[in-house]
Parts: sequence; structure tokens; C-alpha cells
Amino acid sequence: MDQTIRIGTRGSDLALWQARFVKAELERHGLQATLHIINTKGDKEQELSFDKIEGKGFFTKEIEAALLSREVDLAVHSHKDLETTSPAGLIIAAVSHRANPSDLLLCRPESHDPAQSFGLKKEAIVGTSSARRKSQMIAFRPDIHLRDIRGNVPTRIQKLRDGQFDAILLASAGVDRLELDLTDLKVQRLDPTQFVPAPAQGVLALQCRNEDLGLQELLRSLHHPDVAAQVRIERAVLAGMNGGCHLPLGVYAEQSDGDYVVHVAVASQWDAPLRRLTFMGEDPDELVLWILREIKPQ
Repeated sequence: MDQTIRIGTRGSDLALWQARFVKAELERHGLQATLHIINTKGDKEQELSFDKIEGKGFFTKEIEAALLSREVDLAVHSHKDLETTSPAGLIIAAVSHRANPSDLLLCRPESHDPAQSFGLKKEAIVGTSSARRKSQMIAFRPDIHLRDIRGNVPTRIQKLRDGQFDAILLASAGVDRLELDLTDLKVQRLDPTQFVPAPAQGVLALQCRNEDLGLQELLRSLHHPDVAAQVRIERAVLAGMNGGCHLPLGVYAEQSDGDYVVHVAVASQWDAPLRRLTFMGEDPDELVLWILREIKPQ
């Protein structure tokens, strides 16, 4: 493939880190790449909570449209932002290694109480716009107050420092990738088998056109099959629940001695009773069917 690969990405600090990481990987294999920033619906509607934005894929649709219209050749997404079915004509050609999949709880020192669960003082104000995080946090700590928070990762952390919240919840992977200084905050990584992350959290998805077979072949060198197998289970459960960002669903698959262990946290809505279950099995397809039989509303 002789031409320069045009990478489509959002313009946030984290999205640019992700795109630059892939660009560097391509260049390490002797390929040339350029970045093209594309604004998405999720970037434009910064004041709305995720559950108030209509539709799914609001961080990805415009980038996918640019792929289909040949404005770019490759898209780099946070895998958890993608709809479970790619648009006609597009394919996930590779997935990255998995960064830390856990959620991160950042707390102001004056709001820290080591005697309480998660080290949060009683009736703390916690910022998150994720239905999944709301559902699990309120299940562990029904006394806390939840408030929506939007903005990119540095913006959210600054809102915490400014005193708008006692604590906020973020994905560990995003904070780690940006190498942010958190020495003035109390930092707690939440065990992903207990506080269950979003399907595919910590994984990058590399998307291109179905017909670009040459590019797909090149991307195989960046692909991690073991991660793809875990993500396939997680996203199949999400697809079976017809879920998007509005659904309080955490799914985390890991491999142990040839078996898959799948941790699930699910509720009908963020303030409804939460169910936490663990499944184990060797066959991914049978596991997904078993999980859906257990958690899908009858």
C-alpha cells in the first residue's frame, strides 16, 4: 500500500492520543499516515447527559460517514463507543491491546473518608453521566448524590478540582494514556470484577472499508486476537440486550485456564435494582446465550 493512510479521529486530547498511537504503530511498520479531525454529535452537545442525547453512536457516526465517503481511510475509536453492528460497508479490522479496563474514582482530599466504602464521605456528590456507573455506584453506596458531568477527561478533572463534585468516575485507560498529574487527588482503581466496566472498555477499534483488503492485511500486525475474543463476548451480550450508552450494563470477560470468566452487572434503568452475576465456560457462543437467558427481561 503506497498511499498515505488518512486516519479519522475526534479532536479531544484522548482521541488524538489514540490516533497518534495508531499512527506511530503504522509508521513503525514503514507506513505513512496523517490525522484528520472530525467533530461528532457527542463533541457538539457538551451540556447534555449521555442518556438525553438521541440515538446511539454519537461519538462515531460522523467518522464512519467520512470513511464511507472516502474522506478518510481508517478510523480509530474507543471500542466501547461503537455500535455493536458496523454500518454496511465498514469493518473492524483490528483491535488494540487492552489497557487497564477498570473504572477510576477520583476524590477530593477533603471528601475522602477511609472508613466508608470507596473512601467517600457520607452523602458525597459524585459526577458521572454513565447509566452503568450510576447504577453500580448507587448499589454500593445508596447515600451518595449523583450528578451528570460532561466534557473531555481534563475538563472533568478540573470540575472536580473546582469543587463542583466530591468525586468523579472515569475510565482508567483514558487517564493513564494522558499521563495526567493526579497527586492532589485521592485515586482508587475499582476492581473490574466487582465494579464491572463497559463492554470493550480499554480497547481501541480500528475501522476501515470492507473493500480495502490491502489495508486490512496491513492492520493484522496491530491486531490482538486474545483481546478480540474477550471483546466479542462482551459486545455480543450488549447486542443481545439491544443496549447502548443508555443501558446500565457492565460486561467484563477474562480468560482463566482455557475458560472464559464473564462478570455482568445489569439493571433495567440506573436507579432500578442491580443484578451482579458471574459466568464461566469454554465456548464463547454458548456463554453469550447463557448470559442472555439469565439477564434478558422475560
